[in-house]
Amino acid sequence: MLTLVHEFLQESAGRQPDKVAVVSGRRRFTYNWLEMAANRMAHALREMGLVRGDRVALFLNNSVELIIGIFGTLKAGGVFVVINRATKADKLIYLLNNSRSTVLLADDRALSSGMSKRLQDEVPGLRVIVCSATGARSAETDGVRDFSHIQRFFPCSPPPCPAIDLDLACLIYTSGTTGEPKGVMCDHSNVVFVAQTIVQYLRNVPKDVVLNVLPLSSSYGLYQLLCAFLSGSTLVLEQSFTFPVEILETMARERVTGFAGVPTIYSVLLGMDLNGLDLSSLRYLTNAAAGLPVEHVKRLRQMFPRVEIFLMHGLTEVARTMYLPPELAESHPDSSGIALRGTELWVEDESGHRLGPGEVGELVVRGRHVMRGYWDDLVQSARRFRPGPITGERLCYSGDLFRTDEEGLFYFVSRKDDIIKCRGEKVAPREVENVLYAMPGVQDAAVIGVPDPLLGQAVKAFIVAPGATLTAADVVAWCKARLEHAMVPQYVQFCGDLPKTDNGKIRKRELG
Repeated sequence: MLTLVHEFLQESAGRQPDKVAVVSGRRRFTYNWLEMAANRMAHALREMGLVRGDRVALFLNNSVELIIGIFGTLKAGGVFVVINRATKADKLIYLLNNSRSTVLLADDRALSSGMSKRLQDEVPGLRVIVCSATGARSAETDGVRDFSHIQRFFPCSPPPCPAIDLDLACLIYTSGTTGEPKGVMCDHSNVVFVAQTIVQYLRNVPKDVVLNVLPLSSSYGLYQLLCAFLSGSTLVLEQSFTFPVEILETMARERVTGFAGVPTIYSVLLGMDLNGLDLSSLRYLTNAAAGLPVEHVKRLRQMFPRVEIFLMHGLTEVARTMYLPPELAESHPDSSGIALRGTELWVEDESGHRLGPGEVGELVVRGRHVMRGYWDDLVQSARRFRPGPITGERLCYSGDLFRTDEEGLFYFVSRKDDIIKCRGEKVAPREVENVLYAMPGVQDAAVIGVPDPLLGQAVKAFIVAPGATLTAADVVAWCKARLEHAMVPQYVQFCGDLPKTDNGKIRKRELG
């Protein structure tokens, strides 16, 4: 039985050493090659002074070097912290200081223009910087160690690892849309439980080929890697969905069976012509990070009639809460599904009472995947992670409003702080957004509340409709025919794009 996250790689390498584990561009890497590379990284980290529980920050694009950094850190008994490569210098320094990382693995472009000197000056706890260089670099240049030197000269045998399943495996920083980002503490048992559960309901097997375009700095992207290695399948690793035609060509060429997306990715996908691409190997699609509009679900089922669609809900603090079995996607396309195996979910009002079908309240999560809390933030941890029925147990209060139906299915309503109070009534933005997505020509939509002296808050819609000739009057008329009066947008703004987080969520707090 696996209890530690790095055993995913170790066990798969032992069972099928010559199987391709990762495809990155035109490069292919076997499980055995990655196992030895991670072992070399682990030996180097121990030689650098890393001790059990030390944090290693990984500031790289999706790449095999990043994967080696993740598993090498775990094998050394450390805690990995993947930082999105698009992060700017000031925030990078904040995250390094907040996590108290002792080692940083970054690429040479990230360390250009004196950045390594600034890091050494402004991050006092940082002892070693390792550079994954595209060109030649001395192992001792400016005090920066060389990744390629590590891979040439350190042993490839597995080092002794002191970690147990209660030790932290990683810190995953939330996107920070409501303030400073918070590091969610994930121990090995949390991560192993989540990965095993996902692999079970997706029915992942070694012959699967999973395409990932999401950043490994996000929970959703990271679990694509972890589940692939747990199941012994192949991960096709891309940096982003920036060039969708090329991604789809890769999907066809590599005979991809599984693809993970978010609503903004599926919006683009639904607008593309897939004729001429052989995607017959595709077995399933997944969606998480944000709810997929009902119209998207219907159109995806038409576009991929033989493909299973898994709609999922999650948050970094628990990774996943629920999923909708594909056989229910047609009859309940607006549902987020049922609780994961080994998970208890319920809806609670502000007084702590559990609510029945049809009543709206906060989703509460109980299970082995409830993470350990926020790194170095006892106040926010106490608000989100509260005592459970067993001494020492943690419940996660999600901040998401849900309702259930008579069959026990869950339905996302809104984030608690996104509810719009208009004309004395509560408006759930997602209900309005679902109607907007059903409008021909609309690619992306977001709804927020804006201050209004008469209404309290007015409903404002932001719409991306490339190539369409829609007007604000068209949008209002469409909504009036389908929504209650208080839900109809008072304001409509057309945009070329909407601001998004690293994992594709729309940043509503940047709209106004």
